[in-house]
Amino acid sequence: MIAIVEYEAGNVRSVINALRRCGVAEWNLTSDPSALMLADKVILPGVGDASVALASLRSLGLDLVIPKLECPVLGICVGMQVMCSHSDEGDVEGLGIFNADVRRFKREEPEQKIPHMGWNSIHDLRSPLFNGIGEGSFVYYVHSYYAGLCEDTIATTSHIVPFSAALGKGNFYGTQFHPEKSGPYGAMILDNFLGL
Repeated sequence: MIAIVEYEAGNVRSVINALRRCGVAEWNLTSDPSALMLADKVILPGVGDASVALASLRSLGLDLVIPKLECPVLGICVGMQVMCSHSDEGDVEGLGIFNADVRRFKREEPEQKIPHMGWNSIHDLRSPLFNGIGEGSFVYYVHSYYAGLCEDTIATTSHIVPFSAALGKGNFYGTQFHPEKSGPYGAMILDNFLGL
C-alpha cells in the first residue's frame, strides 16, 4: 500500500491525481505512525512554509517515525525540505535525513525572479528515480527556498545559484520540483519511485 502523509501541509489532491494517472488504484492518506510503518511506499507532499510543516509533523509525532521508515520514501517540495538538516525558513532544525541546509534565494540582479516558478531543466541525474529521463529534461518548480548542493544531491538545477533539484540517501528521496505537475517526465519519475 502507498501511504500519503497527511499533515496539513501537502498538495495532496494533485499527488492523488498523479498516482491515478500512473495506474495506482489504492492509497492511504494518513497521519497514523503504524500505517506509515506498514506501508510499501510513503509520499511526503508539501507546499507552504517549512517551519509550519515541521511543527505539524512534530505535533503528530511523525518527526520520530519518518526517519526510521525502511520502505522507499519520496518527499516533494517542502516535503523534501523538511527532510534536510536545517531550514532558514523559520530557522528550524529539519528531520536530518539529508545532509543539506535549506536557504532562501537572494536576488543578485533585478530581473531575477523569486519565487522560482515554472519550468526548468534538471542535470547530473544520479539515481534510479531518473531512469529513462534525459539530461536537461524540464520539470515544474514553485519555491523560494532551496537545498544547497551536497553529497546527497542526485540532480541539479540552476536558478540564481545551482541547487539540489533532488536528493537521495538510502531509501529516502526528495524532489524540489513537483513531479505531479511535471507532465510526462514527472509521471516517469513517479513510476520509477513506485517501482523501487
